Amino acid sequence: MTGKNILYGLAAGVAGVAAMTLAEKIEQRFTKRPDSYVPAHVLEKLLGLPHKPNKERLGLNWTMHWGQGILMGVARALMAERGFRGPMGSFLFMNLRLLNDQTLENATGIGALPWTWPRDEQAIDLLHKGIYAFTTGAVLDRLIPGPDQTPVPREGWTVGEKA
Repeated sequence: MTGKNILYGLAAGVAGVAAMTLAEKIEQRFTKRPDSYVPAHVLEKLLGLPHKPNKERLGLNWTMHWGQGILMGVARALMAERGFRGPMGSFLFMNLRLLNDQTLENATGIGALPWTWPRDEQAIDLLHKGIYAFTTGAVLDRLIPGPDQTPVPREGWTVGEKA
């Protein structure tokens, strides 16, 4: 992976987190759902920091929220470079992002397994992670050329023929 593509991944991660954050703020206006401090709690645990009240965690919250999304953009850049592109690549990436969140949240003892959440919270999380993943993917699919996708026929097959 080239340094340029890593930078593209970081930039696309910024775009993805910005889109997700905007969508979250719009959704919260309608649902009246409060801000989540789970990212701050996770980072606090990972760094071994003392427990603080939520009102004192805003910096940790934004660091984890933005930091995870920005860094995960590099994974999506690698996917784009290797041919995991378009809507299917972004769908696969959404699952990688969800797996990353759930691994960190549950490994630190902060989170609960998603199937134990209320369904509306599951749907909201999937919506927001989808916005993040598809925004990040759309940016990278435009910035990073994919591998040559010309089908290579196997001996005895013609191009377009199914196995």
